[in-house]
Amino acid sequence: MRVYLDASCLSRLTDDQSQARIREEAEAVERVLAGVRLGTVELISSEALDDEARRNPSMERRLEAETLLSLASASVEVDDAVGRRAQGLVSLGYGPFDALHIAAAESAGVDALLSTDDRLIKRTARGLGNPRIPVRNPVSWIKEQGL
Repeated sequence: MRVYLDASCLSRLTDDQSQARIREEAEAVERVLAGVRLGTVELISSEALDDEARRNPSMERRLEAETLLSLASASVEVDDAVGRRAQGLVSLGYGPFDALHIAAAESAGVDALLSTDDRLIKRTARGLGNPRIPVRNPVSWIKEQGL
């Protein structure tokens, strides 16, 4: 099982855990990462994800993201094909990083891109841009996989 966690998932672990939804999503991300550590889940990253993590103004969040990304077995380079695909998605209304994450995840052939961004999940569920990989909330993905 190959997954790509976007920046919203990486940040979920350092978000304020006082809200039930955030706590539940953080626990789901932890379960995914436990699978990565056990070797049952393969984490895929990208240059775009590294760049987005580096831009985080919070040192704590930056370091946490870098630590989690170090668990990735592969990182997708943002080449011309990924860039063109992302540009096409941006022209349809996706944010630049969301578009890069989708394009990189598609390029890597992951089983799922996991995100806590409701707008991104809804757009891809509607088929906007014909995403070639499923985009799921980590909580629903964990349930779908029976993990």
